[in-house]
Amino acid sequence: MKDFLKNVFATIVGLFIFGIITLFFCFIGVIGMMTANSSTKSIEPNSVLLLKLDGNMPEHDETTLSDQLYGNTNVSFKTYMEAINEATHNGNISCIYLESGNLNADIAQRQELRDALLEFKKSGKKVIAYGEDYSLLNYYMATAADKIYMNPIGSITWKGIGGEMVYVKDLLSKVGVRVVPFRMGKYKSAVEMFTEDKMSESNREQTERYIHGWWDTVLNAVSGSRKISKDSLNAYADRLIGMEEPSKMVGYKMVDGLCYNDQIKDIVKKAIGVDKDDELNLVTPAELVEQKTVSSESRIAIYYAYGDIVNDKIPQSMFAENHQIIAKDVCRDLQDLAKDEDIEAVVIRINSGGGDAYASEQLWHQITELRKKKPVVISMSGAAASGGYYMSCPANWIVADPTTLTGSIGIFGLLPDQSELMTKKLGLKFDEVKTNRNAVFGASGHFLTEEQFNIMQTTIENGYRLFKKRVAEGRKMSMEQVENIAQGHVYLGADAVKVGLVDELGGLNKAVAKAAELAKLKNYSTESYPAAKSWLDNLMSVSDNSSFLDSRLEATFGEYYTTFKLINDMKHRDKLQAAMPYILRIQ
Repeated sequence: MKDFLKNVFATIVGLFIFGIITLFFCFIGVIGMMTANSSTKSIEPNSVLLLKLDGNMPEHDETTLSDQLYGNTNVSFKTYMEAINEATHNGNISCIYLESGNLNADIAQRQELRDALLEFKKSGKKVIAYGEDYSLLNYYMATAADKIYMNPIGSITWKGIGGEMVYVKDLLSKVGVRVVPFRMGKYKSAVEMFTEDKMSESNREQTERYIHGWWDTVLNAVSGSRKISKDSLNAYADRLIGMEEPSKMVGYKMVDGLCYNDQIKDIVKKAIGVDKDDELNLVTPAELVEQKTVSSESRIAIYYAYGDIVNDKIPQSMFAENHQIIAKDVCRDLQDLAKDEDIEAVVIRINSGGGDAYASEQLWHQITELRKKKPVVISMSGAAASGGYYMSCPANWIVADPTTLTGSIGIFGLLPDQSELMTKKLGLKFDEVKTNRNAVFGASGHFLTEEQFNIMQTTIENGYRLFKKRVAEGRKMSMEQVENIAQGHVYLGADAVKVGLVDELGGLNKAVAKAAELAKLKNYSTESYPAAKSWLDNLMSVSDNSSFLDSRLEATFGEYYTTFKLINDMKHRDKLQAAMPYILRIQ
């Protein structure tokens, strides 16, 4: 009894302390929001939009608790695009200053931002870029600038694009775990990281194609902007010129000059005709977006769907930055948009390599229903593959960036066989009591029988057939035509438009324009959905199982954390997956 009362008392104290901590964070959050919303910055003439290419770039605005605690200022793709578009038409913005940092973003997102910068320049305004150390893809974006500057001891990582796949078969075998694969489609290579120790020929073929496609995109852009031949750029990459003396970068025409951080502002001032002694008025993307005004009652909704596709929320830490497409939530939101008479068209911005096959089917259904009420246009970001394509195919129109990864029409399943781990490594013994011969199917110590394997494979085949049927209906193809381009094959957007999986190449702006055309709108405004969640929302909805451990594990595992997380998340996922084929770490 004494121990019982002690445990009860400890539980009450723990809940009390948690309540105090929660209230403290709520108080800090409210104060922060009051401060942030207290005033809108006035945009003075000859202002400069400051774009810091640093941190994570989610598709939509979001703030995690770790962002709040550590002062991270991640800017979303949405905010970047809206700011550049606003700067193009705002007479008080004279220049964009691009400052290179450590930006985590897809090549397709960067391509869209680069295109937006080129559009900004058409208005007669200047773009100036500066970096201490340029990553390859940050440099790619910087070449949209009129002038590029670098720190006197800076560097450019110019070495080409390479992909590295991680294989965990031997790691799992050491602990007595064997993964039993099921798949449909010779290119559906997601299972290979668990069952092989190197790439299959089909996987190597498709990976090399899109890696070279990305590199060609970078080469063409840099060559055109910097007036350097592609042969020279390839030679620079082979020689790793980023390791050479920084002063040589001027001679190679990679940059226009070298200067220190405190000197670049004087260069920007001179470019826009501001006196050297005057203060440079820098404006952040968020401050500029606040200036936007709604110019029309006609509205187009832009719905951002990005991350792994799941049917219900997978437990993760309140500190985590892994966004999910939660089918139950997205379906509810799309139902609301269908009913909203003020919304005349919907653009769904997708950045997902897929996920749960059941959830993908629910999303397909809801987008099909939405299309009956108003035009639906898909804007594909870095990836809209497998489940991401599944949910895209019923739309009226599909727009993809040339560097988008899409297709991957196929299904796979994975069953971890832990029987050796349980019985031989840990010394556990199992016995069974059952009413039917397959009653313990899926149990930890159970060996997969031939009958059960065949049942699982039939389930995979049925899922693949349904996936192809959905694509055939949405893209107005025969099943035979779909089979010829399916098999789990991953396509670049530039190739997908040739085989009929995509209607048009372009970014979010082009998708919005197409939605307006389909809805017969001349004047319209856009509205973003779903409403951005603050870190406080994430704190209040966090799972009981979440903890600060996630962020510590990421710090420990570094670049291999994604692999660890995928293996760990297997227990939360449905056995049937419509997902991208592997984890590819781009170098």
